[in-house]
Amino acid sequence: MNKKTALIIGSGLGGMATALRLSSLGYPVTILEKHSSPGGRLNQIKIDGFTFDLGPSFMSMSYELTELFKSCNLDIPVQLIPLDPVYQVFFEGKDKPYRIWKDLSKLEQEFAAIEPDFAAKAQRYLKRAGSIFHDTEYRVVKKNFYNKLDYLLKLTRVPPKHLPFLFRNLWEEVENTFSSEEVRIIFSLVAFFLGSTPFKTPAIYTILNYTELEHDGYWKIQGGMYRLVEEMIKLLKEKNVEIIYNTEITGIESSNGNVAAVTDQHGKRWPADIFIANADAAAFRGTVLNRPRYSEQKLDKMDWTLAPFTIYLGVRGKIDGLLHHNYFLGNNFRGYADEIFTSSINPQKPYYYVNVPSKSYHECAPDGCENVLILCPVPDLRFKKNWDDKEKLADTIIDDLSKRTGYDITKNIIVRKTLSPVDWSQMLNLYKGSGLGLAHGMNQVGAFRPRNKDEKFSNLYYVGASTVPGTGLPMVIISSKLVLERILNDNGSVLEN
Repeated sequence: MNKKTALIIGSGLGGMATALRLSSLGYPVTILEKHSSPGGRLNQIKIDGFTFDLGPSFMSMSYELTELFKSCNLDIPVQLIPLDPVYQVFFEGKDKPYRIWKDLSKLEQEFAAIEPDFAAKAQRYLKRAGSIFHDTEYRVVKKNFYNKLDYLLKLTRVPPKHLPFLFRNLWEEVENTFSSEEVRIIFSLVAFFLGSTPFKTPAIYTILNYTELEHDGYWKIQGGMYRLVEEMIKLLKEKNVEIIYNTEITGIESSNGNVAAVTDQHGKRWPADIFIANADAAAFRGTVLNRPRYSEQKLDKMDWTLAPFTIYLGVRGKIDGLLHHNYFLGNNFRGYADEIFTSSINPQKPYYYVNVPSKSYHECAPDGCENVLILCPVPDLRFKKNWDDKEKLADTIIDDLSKRTGYDITKNIIVRKTLSPVDWSQMLNLYKGSGLGLAHGMNQVGAFRPRNKDEKFSNLYYVGASTVPGTGLPMVIISSKLVLERILNDNGSVLEN
């Protein structure tokens, strides 16, 4: 019996992972990609001998990546390397950064002068977070929900001791645990990995502290994150998956409650039996399907993650003191976090992340040079529409980094490229430039998040950061497994757990 044909819109990690799972089961798969290269946000930029990660530069929950390939009877094709220290944090006015080690005894030494009895406090904090993680992982996170009642019934299986974490924010949890403002801030940085701030992120996401420091840690990929995309594309081609580039889907044709075909920017039809959109699950419903529930007015009222403002620098010379991963913070964390979502002007003293792959892989930059990615979270295009001043903000950030590292970066720039939220929105169809899609407030998780099966068309599915279970590379991999389960259940097969 011939397998039904599957067409995947978008070649981000979610699309590639779904294609790998389906093709391993014998489904003929085609991927349509807007750009000339695969990967979505998990991409790279090459300029004059410098290679940069476009977006993600490390991942957690590495075992989810292993599970993906194992489920397809494949060996993992990349080498994962643990980060330790996982990163370092520079505070304005402090001469020395804090290095964040997985070993709590080492971390206690880092914080000896500012946080008495740190190890005991951290152990209690991480034990609580670990309990939440393991009590929700298989009951909620790795589950499909067929409606909100089904979701609420699954939540009743979670021990009630965790309920208070739903009704307070992450900052309250770190504030109740640690006395040092610096330690509180460092432990709350995980909220920014969700594209939010600790004052808007539920305390249940302390689980991210658990995954970074105790459960699995953070991992880099030998040769850079894009190596994962390159290896997955090789495997997909071996499985006869057709990948067609420079093809943007702009409309659909439907028949008898099914999608019959999608149409691209040139009006060409692409028929299939099964369709999977690896695009923003809310915005796709609004902009391509024209659903009133997802009109621009209603999308604007949803909670979206912060937009990325990124600078890619090829720098002559070596910048001492920087690791592969670094955070540069000011001295007004609460005030900055309160304004960062809705400000219509550029921050005067921005907070930002600095990724220097050349500290790990010499091939990323010419000899004697560094490649530097700077990421500054900024408001999305709902609040700041015009980014004609993007180079002015880039100058501010580069000048600040030069002062705080003691190295004149400006005078040694060989390559410079700046991407504003406008650029990100146009490149990857990110709604209003939101970097990670829908945020993770309690009204936008689980069954309150856009479903991974369309509510109208029985053969249209969704995979990626804005459907279940949420944002981040491991969540997107889990998302591919959940959508596969939907597809197999709908087509007469059941995915074995």
